[in-house]
Amino acid sequence: MGKVDYTTDNGLAIIELNDPPAHAYGHDMMRELDNAILDARMDESVHVIILRGKGEKFFCGGADIKMLNEKSPYYFYYFSLHANEVVRRLEMTPKLVIAAINGHCMGGGFEIALACDIRIAKRDGGRLGLPEINLGLEPGVGGTQRLPRILGYARAVELLVTGRALAFEEALDMGLLHYVYEPATFWEETLQYARQFCPPNKASMAVGRIKLAARASLEVGIHEGILIEHEMLQQLYVSKDAREGVSAFLQRRQAKYEGR
Repeated sequence: MGKVDYTTDNGLAIIELNDPPAHAYGHDMMRELDNAILDARMDESVHVIILRGKGEKFFCGGADIKMLNEKSPYYFYYFSLHANEVVRRLEMTPKLVIAAINGHCMGGGFEIALACDIRIAKRDGGRLGLPEINLGLEPGVGGTQRLPRILGYARAVELLVTGRALAFEEALDMGLLHYVYEPATFWEETLQYARQFCPPNKASMAVGRIKLAARASLEVGIHEGILIEHEMLQQLYVSKDAREGVSAFLQRRQAKYEGR
């Protein structure tokens, strides 16, 4: 039985972590997640990726603590190296990635969500945080790097060294979440939100290139960032959707994009 479910739905790739009760991950789940991300990349009909946990209680509880206790430091080194490569693949995929946080989102699970572009949570659905300090460890899947980039150093380091878990409403106020939706409509509203970035509503190729250029702003100097932006823009200049968008504007009509 697999630990990651992959389906597509009208331009969306839906990736569900599925190893109850907490969807805690080991190397096997990370390999399946890696394959699902690659499938979504290669599918021309997929424009947006949604990542969630199966069921209602957990998005992801983080790394499997039993596994960490049983394996050698050598194993853990390469396990965490691969996990970092997997979540980095989310960032480097030129398609928008949405974390649909349907339940508790802790430790490495929160680190996966931090690598997504948009984070939407279910009201009163759980808590999120990086509690690794309570195990005498530190986050190992990019948490020390991504959290300060999102929150700023002062707020991030306090959360990292206390290991404090946040209610979704507090995380929303801090800017860690983009939206919190009501439980009864959480999934439908998440799908509706995601579909606005799919054709014919948006030029999804442009959405993906904007994502990559904006991500570069966090990692390179402005000179290199401008070069990246310019190259992304050139790719869009020759796209079918750019011609459609400009034509629709001049003709005062609604554009109908194809994602090409």
